[in-house]
Order: sequence, then C-alpha cells, then structure tokens
Amino acid sequence: MLDYQQQFIQYALDCGVLKFGQFQLKSGRNSPYFFNTGLFNTGASLDKLGQFYAQALINANVEIDVLYGPAYKGIPLASATSIAYSRLKADLPFAFNRKEAKDHGEGGVLVGAPLQGKVWIIDDVITAGTSVRESVEIINAAGATVAGVVIALDRQEKGLNQLSAVQEVSAQFDIPVIPIISLANIIDFIQNTDQTGEKLAIIKAYRQQYGV
Repeated sequence: MLDYQQQFIQYALDCGVLKFGQFQLKSGRNSPYFFNTGLFNTGASLDKLGQFYAQALINANVEIDVLYGPAYKGIPLASATSIAYSRLKADLPFAFNRKEAKDHGEGGVLVGAPLQGKVWIIDDVITAGTSVRESVEIINAAGATVAGVVIALDRQEKGLNQLSAVQEVSAQFDIPVIPIISLANIIDFIQNTDQTGEKLAIIKAYRQQYGV
C-alpha cells in the first residue's frame, strides 16, 4: 500500500466517511464497513479529497486531456481534482453534465470545457455502473475518448455474477478503473493498526463470502 492510500484511509476514518460496524447495503448484504463520500462536506475536506484523486491519477501515470464529473456527485469531485492536479502537476480542464438539457443560453447538457481527446471520469464509487455508462455515452457523443475512471473505493465485491461492478465496467468499455483505495488496502491498514484483530477477522470473513 502506498503512503497516500494509507493517509486516505486514515483521513476517511477521521472524517467519519469510513466506519466499521454492521451496515445493510442496497444489495441486502450486511457489511462490516461503510464508506460515504458525501461526508466530505466542507471546503477543507473536499480540498483534501481532490488531492487524493489527483495523486491516484499521477501515480497511475496516465494521459489526460479533460476531467469529467457526472452529475451530481461527480461535479464537486471533478472540480476538486482539477484544482488539486493543477497544484501538483499541470492545469487540467474539466466538464460536467446537467441532468436535464438547458434550452436557453448556451443550451445543451454539458457545462465547462469541451470534451475532447482523452477524458477521465471522476466518480465516488461504482455500484451498478449506471453513472459510468451514461457518462461514456455523453463523452462518445461529443467525439472524445473515455480513457478511464477514477473512484474513491473499490469494494472488490461481486455483484449479480462472479465479477464486481468495477470489473464489469472495465471489461465492458475496455478501460482502466483506478480506485484511490480498495478493500484490500483497508484490510492491510487494519492489520497494521488494529491490535485486537477483531475487525480484521470480520472483514476477512465478509470478503471470503462476497469478494472477487
């Protein structure tokens, strides 16, 4: 696990974004942990979150022409990532979509920089993959290329079949999906910090049952 990933897990814990306990997911599964990026809800926390997204992109050493944030959660994420990336490496344009097309002014469904070249989608998590699929359609329609997706967490959890939602998206569109952290990173973090090992045993059992 890289330093920035360990720092991100600790920061998520400090902000209450990552919690341990018993949480029922939309799938009906009882998860021993829960991750809610919506709790990065202050200027300072969003600023720091953008730095972690930018670091994940920089560490992956990928080519980027535009960052794209799907409405609504992706809008502040793409904005924060663009700002952080400009501080750490280079100035990047970003864009996002409207849920409903605007029929006056500049019109259309897109706001921000033109979508062109290699576009990276910035999102929080991938569950059903709906947001990514909609984004791919918008980006392709603009004549640009979807280069990949960056998310905060990969739960590494199988969905309706033996693949996870992240694996399904990656395979369907033949693009990389880069998480800031994965469940494997969380397990490594607990192994290094939890002296009792109680959380570790529960999460490992959950991963054994549902993991990919």
